[in-house]
Amino acid sequence: MATTERQGEDGGERGRPTRERVYLYVREQILRGHFAGGSFIEEEALSSALGVSRTPVREAFHRLEAERFIDLLPRRGAMVRQVTVQELLNLYEARRMIEGHAITRICREEIAVPAKMAEILDAIERLPRDDYFGHVELDRRFHFVMVAAVGNVVLSELYQSLGARQQRVAMTAISTEPSRTARINREHRDLLAALEAWNEAEAMAVMEQHLRPITGVISRLPRDE
Repeated sequence: MATTERQGEDGGERGRPTRERVYLYVREQILRGHFAGGSFIEEEALSSALGVSRTPVREAFHRLEAERFIDLLPRRGAMVRQVTVQELLNLYEARRMIEGHAITRICREEIAVPAKMAEILDAIERLPRDDYFGHVELDRRFHFVMVAAVGNVVLSELYQSLGARQQRVAMTAISTEPSRTARINREHRDLLAALEAWNEAEAMAVMEQHLRPITGVISRLPRDE
């Protein structure tokens, strides 16, 4: 057991510390829906399944709790949080504020649009339609690159801090309504075209459409207590 952890710390199989590998594994299982909202993840069972001690599992749990993937309940363990209607609405509002500011600066100051944005869209379109996890990961990266283009490190860090919630909400939305992927991809292309033309009005219109809450998704999410 100790050997497994030491290899992780020293850059073994995946070159990551054990706690990082446990964190990434649990995070992905939650995003993919394999650990469903409202269910419990047992620390002992997870450590046995991954062949690690309970210490890195506990460390991963604390990080996942800080990122609001799980709630650690006394004497009950780690419960996977459910994405609620209010969380979705709040996240979209925060994203509209940050991304709207980035769009305004890019267009008004004629900031060069990173070539990476087009590369990411090409990568998204090469993914299988049912690879929702891959879509969500690349989608988040696309929007982050746009925000980072304005060169405001504090703003980029603030946007990055939304990453965990952004991924959970996006994964929930796309799993609830898979047909959205085609529309999302078209909106990405329209947004990129507007940015490259420094057309603020068009880019803002696309962004507002892109980040509007979908009734069909909201109706299937739990309400906050």
